[in-house]
Amino acid sequence: MNGGDETGKKPDRPAGFQQVSRPAIDSPVARAAMFRDRIEPEIEVLLRVGHRLTGSWADAEDLVQETLIRAWRAADRFDGCHPRAWPLTILRHTYLNTLRHRRPDPIGGASALDGHRPAFRTSGQPNPEDQVLERRFSAGLEHAVAALDPRYRTVLLLVDVDELSYAEAAEALGIPLGTVMSRLSRARDKMRRQLKAAKPDEGTTS
Repeated sequence: MNGGDETGKKPDRPAGFQQVSRPAIDSPVARAAMFRDRIEPEIEVLLRVGHRLTGSWADAEDLVQETLIRAWRAADRFDGCHPRAWPLTILRHTYLNTLRHRRPDPIGGASALDGHRPAFRTSGQPNPEDQVLERRFSAGLEHAVAALDPRYRTVLLLVDVDELSYAEAAEALGIPLGTVMSRLSRARDKMRRQLKAAKPDEGTTS
């Protein structure tokens, strides 16, 4: 009765946590290894998302630093399955906490990212298509992005520029997956129409 190893034994972690490829992170060395392998590769993405949320690289760095500290403390609750979604969730909660002390607007609200100039590929390496776009349509693109409703603009930048998946963008913003898809679809449609309208006579001279 004592040693029911098969069914009676409970892990010393809360129920509901998956066993799938869960790393052993019971020691500082194990935590450091987990951070190096799973979390550090996501720091650049966290910085870009932090910049989208705060509009400032300095604030983004502070936000990511606080996120990493909280992630380190909560490492025993990380199941190892979604190394990007997990710190994004912590980033969002950390951002909301700081936001409460500064301003009441929720993420994606009317003033989120308002008035901030979009940064195209600010910290990643641009591919050839991006370079062409930036050279030929930079002004038009930035104008079209700036004209978007902030809710649509944020989703567009996170997915199309920062290359988050729909699920990761939903996690970062704390909104349903369907809302991400719907906002992105509207944003792309508005961008297409605006860019066409901005270049009515291009292509006639050759």
